[in-house]
Amino acid sequence: MSYLKFDKNLLINLDQSLPKEMLRTNQAGAYHCTSLVGCNTRKQHGLLVIPIEGMDNKSHVMLSSLDETVIQHGAPFNLGIHRYQGGVYSPAGHKYIREFDCEDVPRMTYRVGGVILTKEKIFISRENRILIRYTLVEAHSATTLRFKPFLAFREVNSLCVANDAINRAVEDVPNGIATCLYEGFPTLYMQFNRKPVWVDEPNWYNGIEYVKDMERGVPYCEDLWVPGYFEIPIKKGESIIFSAGISEVSPRSLSKMYETEIASRTPRTSFFNCLKNSAKQFYIRRGDGMYLISGFPWGVVLARNTFMALPGLTLAIDHRADYEAIMATALKALLKFVDTGKTSKHIKGIEHPDIPLWAIWAIQQYAKTAGTDAARKLYLKPVAHLVDHILTGGQPNLYVDHQTGLLSTDGHDRPVSWMNSMLNGAPVVRRTGRLVEFNAMWYNALMFAAALAEGNEDLAARRDTWLTEAEKMKQPFIDTFLNESGYLYDFVDGTFAEPSVRPNMAIAIGLDYSPLDRRQRKGVLDVVTRELLTPKGLRTLSPKSYGYRPCYLGSPDEREFAMHNGPSRPWLIGFYADAYLRVFGMSGVGYIDRMLIGFEDEMTQGCIGSLSQLYDGNPPYTGRGAVSHATNVAEVLRTYRSLKRLDPHN
Repeated sequence: MSYLKFDKNLLINLDQSLPKEMLRTNQAGAYHCTSLVGCNTRKQHGLLVIPIEGMDNKSHVMLSSLDETVIQHGAPFNLGIHRYQGGVYSPAGHKYIREFDCEDVPRMTYRVGGVILTKEKIFISRENRILIRYTLVEAHSATTLRFKPFLAFREVNSLCVANDAINRAVEDVPNGIATCLYEGFPTLYMQFNRKPVWVDEPNWYNGIEYVKDMERGVPYCEDLWVPGYFEIPIKKGESIIFSAGISEVSPRSLSKMYETEIASRTPRTSFFNCLKNSAKQFYIRRGDGMYLISGFPWGVVLARNTFMALPGLTLAIDHRADYEAIMATALKALLKFVDTGKTSKHIKGIEHPDIPLWAIWAIQQYAKTAGTDAARKLYLKPVAHLVDHILTGGQPNLYVDHQTGLLSTDGHDRPVSWMNSMLNGAPVVRRTGRLVEFNAMWYNALMFAAALAEGNEDLAARRDTWLTEAEKMKQPFIDTFLNESGYLYDFVDGTFAEPSVRPNMAIAIGLDYSPLDRRQRKGVLDVVTRELLTPKGLRTLSPKSYGYRPCYLGSPDEREFAMHNGPSRPWLIGFYADAYLRVFGMSGVGYIDRMLIGFEDEMTQGCIGSLSQLYDGNPPYTGRGAVSHATNVAEVLRTYRSLKRLDPHN
């Protein structure tokens, strides 16, 4: 039985099925995302969504959807579904759905009278092409399938409006057509493995609504262009394969292409396999390197998210070579910025003050997995360079107080940490001065660099300096951040100490090297457990603190304000688990294992098989934001593998 399987009772109930989404990617930046029943509920949804580097380096919805119709005895039964103005769903193809499962590939089973039809979708790896295989399992009379493509040709965050500027031309290609609605876009090729009949019937379909965008208080209504439709007769036991891509394909190759792709898939038969598949969806391979996208459907490549997510998305699933490839790309961009001040074209936010600290942390995780010798060989030089870069004041907006050894940063006018929401041009959470995780990560970086350089005669003097700096800041860290209530201030700016209980202290106590002793870590851990821990990670603010907003709902401004003021973040569970296991040792394994159950439940919620960007801080802890988020998948995976290493019988 499939780990991800849904029956008709759930699927035909739109209140239950529309909130569930599915995602597929191709490691070239393209994706397919929609609701479980195929009704697009976000403007970012689409059957083929691709990046167009030559245009604006953003993703664009090319093919929004493909409506299938079963025709018997001249009677059409449309399997598609769209929501139109006024909340009207037409056609109501979901009523024919009998089952959906997603073990190897997404497979939908329809029943129309005596007809049983399956639909399976798969992306071609590293190519902007999606294949859909239709198989007629059962039929008692002659059957024809009709396919009607809904075209958008627009950037994912915009909407299409009916216009006369489109290019209506349709070109015949082997077993299909090619069309390009606007200049500057690539041509879209739609082909079959068997020759169809193409019927010109051009029309705008007006007033299609996206209910998720409506709920978010952003524009949600658009018009889509349908140039006509294909028709192909099909017999019982036969399969038809549809291809949509930006290059022409040989129709004869489609069957082999489909089978080759299926053979390379990891079945989603367990919690770990679901997350493993999800992890690989964030990989992007380009000619100049390998990257991690921050999330779907509107994610980009971000420096901080890359280093935060890299260990979990690669090392935790035994993809060491991918770690090394992605790290090589990211380190090249970071060191270029460090040495020249030039930012990266493809990796956003490389200039943020904490990026070197996260890079060193990611390398530290590599050392723990691949071994110190392997890490020393690949990364000793860049780690030493980054540590000295910070120590000598080279990192923008990151200042070392050489009396205390502590770091400070200016976050009055712009966000400087991962809590980076903005409202009216200013940070929502104005963290400035001495930030708790910056300083904890700095201590950790100094100690790790010293450990990595041990035995290296050329670095002996610098190593002594790093150890001296780390020792210098231990007591000032405790004096600055540890308060009489037993937890850590979130930041200290001059004489002001921020008393709000936030999860950045969990990062501080979860690192391998900490200025705090075990008793002090336990005291902080107790507060985090009591006020921040939820089944979906750590809250971004304690319910007892002023300004707590547990739900990521409302207008764009309301959601921006709430983002870091209450909702839970699953990725923080990685640092919480690290801290818990350091305090309690093997006796904490069972407790952390039970915590992961809350994330396994999410495999059949939201974006099936993955984890959302954030979750409400109060029950029922509903998933919000991006449907699949890299750092969340990464840190839950890293926690899972940490438990396996500690307890192989777990």
